Amino acid sequence: MTTIMPEGESVRKAIIWVSEKMQEDPQRSLKSIINEAILRFDLSPKDAEFLIKFYQAGKGTANGKGCV
Repeated sequence: MTTIMPEGESVRKAIIWVSEKMQEDPQRSLKSIINEAILRFDLSPKDAEFLIKFYQAGKGTANGKGCV
């Protein structure tokens, strides 16, 4: 059974998941992690674009160096 999530909830979960994966495997490319998150959390094209831009702007990294 599929759970209906409030709008934006899947993006928040994806951001948390990507951040965890970046810490677990720092050698893995951010692009690869983001692509997996887009599929795993079934993000819409709009949400996928937001996730990519979030990390390009450096908001998703502790050192401010986001890149895709």
